[in-house]
Amino acid sequence: MSRQTAIKSIFWLTISEILFNLSGYVIHAVAGRTLGPADYGRYSLVITLTTVIVVLIGNGIPTAMSKYLSEAFEKNPSMVPAIKKQGARMQLLLMGIVTILFFLVSPLIAQALNDPTLTSLFQLSSLIIPAFAAASFYFSYFTGLHLFNHQSILKSFRSVARITVIVGLVLVFGLNGAIVGYIIAPLLTFLLGLYLDKKVFAKDYAHLPQDQVFPYRKLLNYAWPITLFMLFYEVFVSVDLYLIKALMRDDVATGLYNAALTIGRIPYYFFYALSIFLLPALAKIKSENDTKKMSQVMTHSLRYAGIILLPTYILITAYATPLTKLFFGSKYLDSAPVLQVLVLGLSFLTVFYLLCSALNGIGHARLSMWLSIIGTLFNVVLNYIFIQKAGIMGAAYATTISSTITTVIALLISQQYIPIMLHWSSIIKTLLVSAILWYIASLFPAHNWTFIPYSLILGLLYLITLFSLNVITKEDLSRFHKKRTSRDIASQGT
Repeated sequence: MSRQTAIKSIFWLTISEILFNLSGYVIHAVAGRTLGPADYGRYSLVITLTTVIVVLIGNGIPTAMSKYLSEAFEKNPSMVPAIKKQGARMQLLLMGIVTILFFLVSPLIAQALNDPTLTSLFQLSSLIIPAFAAASFYFSYFTGLHLFNHQSILKSFRSVARITVIVGLVLVFGLNGAIVGYIIAPLLTFLLGLYLDKKVFAKDYAHLPQDQVFPYRKLLNYAWPITLFMLFYEVFVSVDLYLIKALMRDDVATGLYNAALTIGRIPYYFFYALSIFLLPALAKIKSENDTKKMSQVMTHSLRYAGIILLPTYILITAYATPLTKLFFGSKYLDSAPVLQVLVLGLSFLTVFYLLCSALNGIGHARLSMWLSIIGTLFNVVLNYIFIQKAGIMGAAYATTISSTITTVIALLISQQYIPIMLHWSSIIKTLLVSAILWYIASLFPAHNWTFIPYSLILGLLYLITLFSLNVITKEDLSRFHKKRTSRDIASQGT
């Protein structure tokens, strides 16, 4: 493999992830403006629920495959074809079963949401499941082989495909067109992944023996807790949306809340690439029994996350109104106060996801599974109570409270398995600078697009101040230039 820089790998993964999620925001903005709050609420329910189902099959087996590929591609490359073949078989079987079941139970789901007219939309969206699962297979496959450049290509291509196909179809065919677009875009991505795979396989693995067998039980034993973790994490994030629909029976309220939820997930999208990198990196280090290096990787990851997460949260909170108007238009301005509350909870859930990705990487997938299950149940109870008392604002408070408590518990538990080195002086400096940023942002309110240059200037001043206080060091910057081999990337992660 070619020489790369570990930080540059994270950087390009992050860029491709940002592009991918920007495409999502373009889609949501166009759908929200084109369909209006009521139909946008219906669109949100269908796509969000399908996404939850996709997580059930799109990430479990592929993530398990990625872990074992990461451990084998250098030490025992002859097992790579066997691991891939077994993963593909299991993925194909699972996605077929789940697709058929989802189609059949769609009427029951619509009835539970008190809206039988959703049945046909759910049944159409069932085709998203196999298309997305097929594309997810190649994302995880290239991650396991540490071919992050290939993964970046796939993610960037899918961004273009999503905008081109989904936006075009929603403008022409409305709600049904949007759902069909969600089927076509990942299918095209899968075809590109298949093409790239043939090139990689022919170059690196075609000459190896193809008769080895990887035990399916090994994949399954690791995959099922990962699958449940990811499933319940998605439910954690989106269950408030469904409870709003079921309890309030109001499509407009559902659409307004989803607008806040969509913007509020910006912090998570920033750091999803880091979680992709973290799992295989820690899996590789764990196989070498290097506890010190594992601690260093986790400490650096959380430090970088904290440095970027704090100003992101502050700026979204400070400029919630113009941000909402920019993405969704004036009809959605009532969701801005909801966003100001909800973004804090979703920021904590971002840290929660990073912690659980680390636990998954070192073989404690069942622990992260139970953390997500307990957190989700707690969130459901709070939302059920708060929504009946305060509507969509109550949902925001419920999710924020449950997310904060769950993340703190996850952090305390993670410390038992991956010691995190806390540098209190840097933490205090970062918090103080963040508080100053919050105060300055409040002095420069924005009611239109001017929040964009304000945010860029304030963000730059924040980073410069941290650099001058030695919170961000020259060593951090040098990581972008220091060359390492793919072996270094696998073993060090950052």
